[in-house]
Amino acid sequence: VRDTKLVIDGSSLYHRLCFAPAADFRRGGDYGAFAAAVRDFFGILRSCRVAPFVVLDGGRGAEDRKLPTLRGRAAEQLRAAQGLSRGAGGCLAPLLTREAFVQALGRLGVPFVQCFAEADREIAALANSWGCPVLSLDSDFCVFDLAGGYCPLSHFQWESVRAGGGPQGCYVPARCFSVDRFCRHFGRLNKSLLPLFAVMNGNDYMDLAALEAFFSKVRLPRGCAAGKGGKHLRLQGLLNWLSQFAEPTEAIENVLKYLKKHQREEIRELLCTSMEDYAPSDVNLEDFFQNGRYECEAARKADVPQWVLDALAKGKLAPFIINALILRSTFLRVQVENMQRPSAHSAALPIRQVIYGLLLRVSQNTEAASPSKQTHELPVVCEFDRCQKTIKKTFVQAANLPTDFCDDRFPLDKLMEMSTSCRQMLLLETLGVKINFLESIPSHLQLPVAVTCYWIRCSEPKVKLHQLKALLLMIVSGELHRINDDPVLRAEDDSIAYNEFLKWKEKKSQNSDFDLDAAHSFCQWQCCLQMGMYLNQLLCTPLSEPDLSRLYTGTLVHRLYQELKSTPSVENLFILSPKMTQLYLLLLNTVES
Repeated sequence: VRDTKLVIDGSSLYHRLCFAPAADFRRGGDYGAFAAAVRDFFGILRSCRVAPFVVLDGGRGAEDRKLPTLRGRAAEQLRAAQGLSRGAGGCLAPLLTREAFVQALGRLGVPFVQCFAEADREIAALANSWGCPVLSLDSDFCVFDLAGGYCPLSHFQWESVRAGGGPQGCYVPARCFSVDRFCRHFGRLNKSLLPLFAVMNGNDYMDLAALEAFFSKVRLPRGCAAGKGGKHLRLQGLLNWLSQFAEPTEAIENVLKYLKKHQREEIRELLCTSMEDYAPSDVNLEDFFQNGRYECEAARKADVPQWVLDALAKGKLAPFIINALILRSTFLRVQVENMQRPSAHSAALPIRQVIYGLLLRVSQNTEAASPSKQTHELPVVCEFDRCQKTIKKTFVQAANLPTDFCDDRFPLDKLMEMSTSCRQMLLLETLGVKINFLESIPSHLQLPVAVTCYWIRCSEPKVKLHQLKALLLMIVSGELHRINDDPVLRAEDDSIAYNEFLKWKEKKSQNSDFDLDAAHSFCQWQCCLQMGMYLNQLLCTPLSEPDLSRLYTGTLVHRLYQELKSTPSVENLFILSPKMTQLYLLLLNTVES
């Protein structure tokens, strides 16, 4: 792969990069190392003159057709988290991976878009309009008819870039899947039948138990009986069986013959609707990458304000927001936490209630106009979250907002017209912090500090002093790293302090025990930070957004916590830099006061 545009499935890529072999999944993520992997990946593409365009999934879509699949996935993630909490292996994307990825793309200047809903069809349409390949790890791309083919990430050897001979230069060795070649393998198979093949086998949208009647009765070629010889034989048999038909309508009629008469119409409709998932989308992403405007019929039908859609497309709002707005339903991602305690997300519930209050504000006038409704009944959002060792749904009431925010002049689509000070006040009141407390804090750390104050007030069990100190020392280490990377800001004593810190990190840790209660507490901090960031984004960033790659390093905060318990002098880790010592004391005093 070289000298080409490349359309990248963002969700596949960030999962692939965060599941690096050396990654630690128990301690809540090392976002610095993850951001470095993102930087290296796009650096390699640049050296091969590949122009990347990243496309991310957005919300669940107005029909919410994937809900059963998403519930299943949440249960899988919970099992992985349970295993990790007990010391078993496993992979689980840290809570803020997606936010760290979007920030990294912004810093690197990589063009990206976040779709209104599932991105597959928009990825296919964009790649086809440019005739370039798609990079992903999603077998659905074997079904789309892609002019430039599909490169699975599992065979995209970006870490083994080859120096090409001659003027063409270096390239990434990869494999490219072609629908045409695949269909030739099965004789006369028409590629327009592949969507039917995918749907009949079940995908993220479709689990057709009703089709078992077809599989149990039909004689599939190659003499492979249904249910015997495993899934691959069934797949091959079905492809060979489909190759006798010229087009999908004829094939569907022949499938329906095997079903009971009363089922046929419903199944026909289900099959046809599901096959549309493999038709490229009419959303013009090429236009978005040229002019920055995201137009989407589904979002228009769902009455999403244009500024919300634009902010979503530019990654300035999270899918969480769009799901709460359209579906009044959200998933809270599980982490490696203490499964005996309430979910770590419960600490951030009051922040989420303010977010729901802003999104679902009921205008005072409409209430008055319909006396049948109980006046001022607050909207309710359904949250899927961990409860002990299962995923349960809870109904949460939106917060009652201060009067300014109930003003009919400022509905959701006019939120950005409110004064910054008014928006900032709501953010800080939610976090329980006064602005004059934050004035001495560097602007890019004001939100994390306000979140830390909130965390100390709202966490159950209470945050221990060593946990707070470990967290603040970790934040200071990120600042020292930032200054050290910048020759303008760096003083000699900062460089010395940084080198001492690196030496300390190299030393074998005295105590590598995993403290589940400390982990639970740091999980609560990340939940509070995530919702603090979402509320800040929804209020059009009255405070600067913190750089996650410099802010949270799970392995470091756990180590600092362990060492502070046995060696209190670790608190003086940055003593050689007066600037960093001063910053640490400032953060500690602000939070404690």
